[in-house]
Amino acid sequence: MKILQINSVYKQGSTGHIVANIHSKIKDNNMVSYVAYGRGMHDEDSLIRIGNDLDMQLHALGTRLFDKHGLYSKRITQEFIETIDKLDMDIFHLHNIHGYYLNYPILFEYLKDKKVVWTLHDCWSFTGHCSYYEYVGCDKWQTHCEQCPQLSQYPKSYFIDNSENNFSLKKQFFTSVKDLTIITPSTWLKNEVKKSFLKHKDMRVIHNGIDLDIFQYRESSFRKNYGLENRFIILGVANIWEERKGFKYFLKFSKLLEQDEVIVLVGLNKNQLQDLPTNIIGIERTSSAVELAEIYSSADVFANPTLEDNFPTTNLESLACGTPVVTFKSGGSPECIDEQTGYNVAKRDIEEMIDKIRDIKKNGRDSFSQYCIERAKNYFDKEDRFLDYIKLYKTIEEKGEIKNVQQ
Repeated sequence: MKILQINSVYKQGSTGHIVANIHSKIKDNNMVSYVAYGRGMHDEDSLIRIGNDLDMQLHALGTRLFDKHGLYSKRITQEFIETIDKLDMDIFHLHNIHGYYLNYPILFEYLKDKKVVWTLHDCWSFTGHCSYYEYVGCDKWQTHCEQCPQLSQYPKSYFIDNSENNFSLKKQFFTSVKDLTIITPSTWLKNEVKKSFLKHKDMRVIHNGIDLDIFQYRESSFRKNYGLENRFIILGVANIWEERKGFKYFLKFSKLLEQDEVIVLVGLNKNQLQDLPTNIIGIERTSSAVELAEIYSSADVFANPTLEDNFPTTNLESLACGTPVVTFKSGGSPECIDEQTGYNVAKRDIEEMIDKIRDIKKNGRDSFSQYCIERAKNYFDKEDRFLDYIKLYKTIEEKGEIKNVQQ
């Protein structure tokens, strides 16, 4: 069996690492694996770079000016189609096809009679513009997008709102694939897809997985290095601390902390590091997963005041290191934990979040830790989750198509 994955990046960010891990798992199971990606350079066998930096920049410019994300890169995409057609693939596994590197009408015209798996890492596939909408409370995508309230958000458009036409084109091409299985990392996203024009496609949930050889409880000198030996540490971690990730709520939390409590935020940029309150310790993004695991292990609680998210891996990483999680009830974030591993609180309710953090403080981190570790092992081991994809591929190969698959 030959499988081709397509994603905007490879071995970069959460989706890039997911693709790389699935790529490895496919080869471990004696199947042929290819990965096509849009940005960066990698010197590995079975990788296909789609386009080049100049085309990506032109695509981004067209998006900024005319709000036609995914409608440029025509020549690049046609050349890519000609390349993969010679490889005679059995299954095409899509991830993020947005990211300024592909023309989706050309791609889906080619895929309409192929066997396709599509893992949705956000909501872009069924909206006329945005990749998330929960933050602004928009539900136009359930009927037909127009007058988008988030033109300034990725994929940003400066002047023109083309969301109505974008919606029509996506509906036309994305529903044209006869044998399409949609994968969502969270039940929340699956339920959102069921409200969209993709609702008649087959769906199943496969949670994101993490590397438990890296993310596990680790002793370290983190507390000593920062003078936090006797402090209660509230940890927050993000790849990019944009508004929807809840940075402003940590600033509000800082005004409610007691003397022995401190906030540690990982992933801040240089501007955000300036003028932090004295009870917030800011750390820039670390490229070391082991160092990040040490920080998770040193914290007493992981706070995630995200306002919209699919299935945040930061929650999973914290659990694997034995640290309980308190999160807003937004997106798929609440699905990561249960009553023994943390608390879900009402969105934007910082007082309730502080109350639940204090419950963990009262009961002690150790009363949650073993449950957290067991939950990570039982549900979020990447080896198990990526094996779910292998089982799916084999089912598609054996049955030709999947009908009414639900989880």
